[in-house]
Amino acid sequence: MSKTTKTKKTLVNQILDKAGIEHDSLVVNAKTGQLPETIKKEDIFKTLALMGDRTGPIIGIIPITEHLAEKKLARISGNKKVSMIPQKDLKKTTGYVHGANNPVGIRQKHAFPIVIDEAALEKGFMIVSSGEVGRSIRINSQALADFVQATFADIKE
Repeated sequence: MSKTTKTKKTLVNQILDKAGIEHDSLVVNAKTGQLPETIKKEDIFKTLALMGDRTGPIIGIIPITEHLAEKKLARISGNKKVSMIPQKDLKKTTGYVHGANNPVGIRQKHAFPIVIDEAALEKGFMIVSSGEVGRSIRINSQALADFVQATFADIKE
């Protein structure tokens, strides 16, 4: 099923294993810029938590090499405006610290709308955090979107 390193599985790995969703566990720290040769920076996606003026919390997922277009996300999500949730409020909102937010864990606890940039659909796979800083998963983009009830849209600048 899933290929994992010899490290302990994260809760996200366990959830995906139980659901029978194939994924690879990776130890990746995109912040340092030191990536294994098999991983391109543009394949790594960041999970951003925002607050919509009408919907409340909303999750946007974009490549780490890109910037989020807040106006596009607001329009797509039925908000007039969205803004990043302050880092001090992140854990109480999503359950995760900065750098560990992930769509699987967030969806398990919250029904926040999740929008994934269409670049992930074009690639066919994506790398996202697995709930711990420095730990990630590589997963089929459509399988992830289906599991977390996400939609795809152009949300990058």
